[in-house]
Amino acid sequence: MQDQYKKKKTAVGILAGGGPLPGKVAEAVFAMGHPVFIIGFQDFAEPEIIEKWPHEYIRLAAAGRILSALREHDCKDIVLIGPVKRPSWRDLRPDTEGAKILARIGKALFAGDDGLLAALVRVFGEEGFRVRGAHEFLDPVIEGVFGKIQPDAQALQDIAKGIEVNQSLGRLDIGQGCIVQNGLVIAVEAMEGTDSMLKRAKDCQLPGLGAILIKQVKPDQERRADMPTIGPRTVIGAFDSGLRGIAFEAGGTLIVQQEEVIRLANEKGIFLLSYNPETFKQKYIK
Repeated sequence: MQDQYKKKKTAVGILAGGGPLPGKVAEAVFAMGHPVFIIGFQDFAEPEIIEKWPHEYIRLAAAGRILSALREHDCKDIVLIGPVKRPSWRDLRPDTEGAKILARIGKALFAGDDGLLAALVRVFGEEGFRVRGAHEFLDPVIEGVFGKIQPDAQALQDIAKGIEVNQSLGRLDIGQGCIVQNGLVIAVEAMEGTDSMLKRAKDCQLPGLGAILIKQVKPDQERRADMPTIGPRTVIGAFDSGLRGIAFEAGGTLIVQQEEVIRLANEKGIFLLSYNPETFKQKYIK
């Protein structure tokens, strides 16, 4: 993939929500010898992350200006990265082109995240852009244990249960994660996100071994727009809520500040396990 991008000099446009990942993608793209242009969504993108790069702040629904800015900077490939909250109709205020695109998205606007993201990818493709996943530029997450802490037999059983739960939730387009303790599901992720789920789990845990956070890609999910992500805040939130481990899908998860994530996990006594959901049971469950 890197060789492919070194041969091209057109810019990669990054449509940036919140968090540090837009900056990480920008660094990776630039290291490949590719120009970068960032569109920071107003009220979501973080200035300290995107203002190191050529950028412009644009409202989420100002699709006409978004498309024009991408073309002005010769962006052929684009990456959608960083969380945004779905705005209400009152807050959208689309420009003329934005209203047309909302009409093209149609019913998907009212569907779950999977349907909406797939529709957005389709529309950008129709406008002449190639939508790339952040995972195409960042180092892949390989399978195995990260850090010094190893999961025990009960933790592996809980992870197996969590994988099944996540697959069921994902088919219904509900969320990308759950928390399991000693075979009991104590929290599932919905629109509120992982951080809020971790806070809820603090009051639900039972005495004994701490719970496990399990995150993975939904079945048939559009991977170019909404990959599961963990970072230092995830580890701190897990520790504060009494969890003892985090498991996440290999090749289907983005890790922000991986070295810091591992350092914190070692310090807090939390294991990190990256797994393949298709082979987990045969590999780990005896």
